[in-house]
Amino acid sequence: MSDKHLSSQFDADLNQVSSRVLEMGGLVESQIIKAMQALNHFDAEVADQVITDEARLNSMEVEIDEACSHIIARRQPAARDLRLLMAISKTITNLERAGDEAEKIAKRVKRIMEEGNARTVNIAEIRLAGDMATSILRRALDAFARLDTVAAAQIVRDDKAIDEAFRAFVRKLVTYMMEDARTISVGLDLLFVAKAIERIGDHAKNIAEFIIYIVKGTDVRHVPRDQLEREALS
Repeated sequence: MSDKHLSSQFDADLNQVSSRVLEMGGLVESQIIKAMQALNHFDAEVADQVITDEARLNSMEVEIDEACSHIIARRQPAARDLRLLMAISKTITNLERAGDEAEKIAKRVKRIMEEGNARTVNIAEIRLAGDMATSILRRALDAFARLDTVAAAQIVRDDKAIDEAFRAFVRKLVTYMMEDARTISVGLDLLFVAKAIERIGDHAKNIAEFIIYIVKGTDVRHVPRDQLEREALS
């Protein structure tokens, strides 16, 4: 078999596994959207769909990880190709965990409904944070598809807005619970929902950082934001 054919087959393997990552990301995005729909409309049927589909995400994570391991074993890639495969393995872990957070939201929605506490607290901030988390994940997947480090750096910046929305909602929840003890139960459930949304934003940010690692070869997971931006834009 010629070197050119081997190279072409290797490229095809990389493209296939990258496509599977985007497919998995699309399912996670759908899970988050459904989870927020369940919360916004207190729809138990939609919440059940999110919970049921979580098993599919788990299977996809295992399948893609195995594909990456096989490519590494067969092709022994180096440099950027190896970084891509390593980053894919970490990306699907973050996608699976984002899916877990969507499942947590769905389960909390069902619990709130079972306890009869729906609509006792204004959740406008949670809705806003949920929209931001969905958007930032979608943009992270798009940046991954294009290996766009500029877009990745912007995603890291924008994750801060989700953190701020989370803190604002926590402050409001504390006020609600101090003023009316009857809101404590639902308030705690909504706190878990808000935290799950914040974590989805964190997972999207992690994916953005892996993009910079693939392209630049620098691990920026624990560096100051200004240093990360310099690396992404250099």
